[in-house]
Amino acid sequence: MTSGGDDKPLWTLKPPLQNSSSPLDQEPVEVQKLRRWQEERVAKKLRSDYESATLHLADLINASLLAPLRIASVRVEGAHKTRPSFLGFLINPIISPNSEEHPQDVQTVLHTTRRISDLLQRADIFHSVSARIERSKDELFPADAVDLVFKAREKGRFYLKTSTELGNNEGSASAIGRIRNVFGGAETFEASMSLGTTTRKSFNALFSLPITPDLSTYAEIGAFGLSRDYSTFASCSESLRGVKALVRHGEVSTGSHELAYQAVLRNIGSLLPTASISIRECAGQTSKSSLSYTYTFDNRDDRIIGTRGFHTKFFQELAGLGLGGDASYFKAETENHVSRSVLPGVTVALSACSGVLWGLLPAPSLFPDRFQLGGPLSVRSMRFAGLGPRDGSDSLGGELYWSAGLSVISDIPRKGHWPLKTHVFLNAGRLDEIDKSRTFAENIQNTISKPSISAGVGLVYKFDPVRMEVNFGLPLVASKSDGTRKGIQVGIGLEFL
Repeated sequence: MTSGGDDKPLWTLKPPLQNSSSPLDQEPVEVQKLRRWQEERVAKKLRSDYESATLHLADLINASLLAPLRIASVRVEGAHKTRPSFLGFLINPIISPNSEEHPQDVQTVLHTTRRISDLLQRADIFHSVSARIERSKDELFPADAVDLVFKAREKGRFYLKTSTELGNNEGSASAIGRIRNVFGGAETFEASMSLGTTTRKSFNALFSLPITPDLSTYAEIGAFGLSRDYSTFASCSESLRGVKALVRHGEVSTGSHELAYQAVLRNIGSLLPTASISIRECAGQTSKSSLSYTYTFDNRDDRIIGTRGFHTKFFQELAGLGLGGDASYFKAETENHVSRSVLPGVTVALSACSGVLWGLLPAPSLFPDRFQLGGPLSVRSMRFAGLGPRDGSDSLGGELYWSAGLSVISDIPRKGHWPLKTHVFLNAGRLDEIDKSRTFAENIQNTISKPSISAGVGLVYKFDPVRMEVNFGLPLVASKSDGTRKGIQVGIGLEFL
C-alpha cells in the first residue's frame, strides 16, 4: 500500500505468513483418514452381508435340491414332423430309472431335464430347445408331481447346396441335396454328385438313422459310383459302382468305431496308347465283397494345423474268403499324427503311416486294391504315386509300405494370427511288393532298410476346410525306379504326412 505523493509504502507484508488456503482446496489429514476408515467399515459390512446372504442362499438351494419331486409326464411342443414314438424312444430310457419305486427329488429332476434337452439338441432335428417345469395337470398325481415341457423349433427338412472345392490335389464342382427327418425319426437321406479333375464324376446316395436311444450309434446304407483318371501315373482310368452298409458308434474325439460291408464292381479301362503290358493285363472288370473295421481317434486342437493333440486311424479289411468276389486279401492300414508346441509360435509335428496287403490266393493282388505312395500329401519331393514298383512310366502300386514325416511349423514373425505359416520338413518312406518266398518279417526288414528320403522348406496356408502347401524340396535318397520332383511342389488336401 502506498500514500499520496511521496510513493512511500505505509506498510509491507513480510514472512512468515499465515496459511490462508481454503479447506475445500486441501482437506486436513485427519479428515482423509476418517473418510477411509468409514469407507472400509461400510465395505466390510457389505461384504459380510453378501457372504451371509450367499451362504444362506446356498443352504436354501441345497435343502431344496433334496425336496421330494417326481416327474409325471414329459411333453415336447413344436415337434410337428417328429414321431411321438421316436421321442419316446429317446426320452423313456432317461426317465425310466426315476420311476415310482425310486426316490426322486429336485436335483434328480433338474439333471433329467438337462439330459433330455441335450439329447434333443444332438438329434440334429431342432434349431432350438428350451425347457420349463410345470406343476402336473393330472389330478391323480400327488402335489409333488411335475411335468417337463420342452419347447422346440424344428429345422427345415430340405437342403440343397452347390459348391466348388479344392482338396487332395484335385478340383471339383459338386451338388448336394439332403432331406432331414425323413420319416420323423431323425433319419437323413443325402445324395451328391460331383465333377472333378482326377475323380471325373461321382455319385453317392446315403440313408442313415440312429439305432440307440443315446444317439451314439448310427446305421447307414448307401450306393455309390465314381470314375477316376489315373493317366498321370498309370495310363488308365477306373470306374466303380457299389453298395455299402455300416454301423458307426462313438465320436471321433473320444474314439469312433465303424463296421462296414461293401460290394463293388471295378473296371480298369480307357487305356492310353502308351500303357505298359502290366497295366494292360490289369484291364477289365473285377468285383470285391468285403468286411471292414475302422477305428478313429482325434483330439487335436486343430485338424488342419494342430499345435497339440493326437490323431490315429486304424483300418482292417477282409475281402473274399467266402464273401464272394474276385478280390481275396487281408488289408491293414494305420495313420498316426502327433503335434506338440515346443516354443511360443513353434510346433513340432510327427506323422507315421503304414499298410500291408496280404493276398489270400496264389494269384497276384489286383491293381485297384494296391497302395500308392508319393506326392505332396505323403512323401514330398516325390511325384504323385512315384514310389514303388513300375513298368515303364506306369506305377503298379505295392502291397507293403511305410512313411514317416517330421515337420517344424512356425508363425510368421509378429504375425502369429495369420493363417500363413512356415515349415521345415523331413520325409521318408518306401513301397514294395511282398515276396511270398520270404517270411513276412524279412519283407518288413527289407522295406524299412531301404527308404527314400526328402527334405525341404515351404509355406503352409490354412484354407478351411483344407490345407495348402507350397514347398521347395530335394530328394536326398531315392531308388532308381522312384519318380522324384526337385524344386517347387504344391499340395492341397486334408491330411498331410
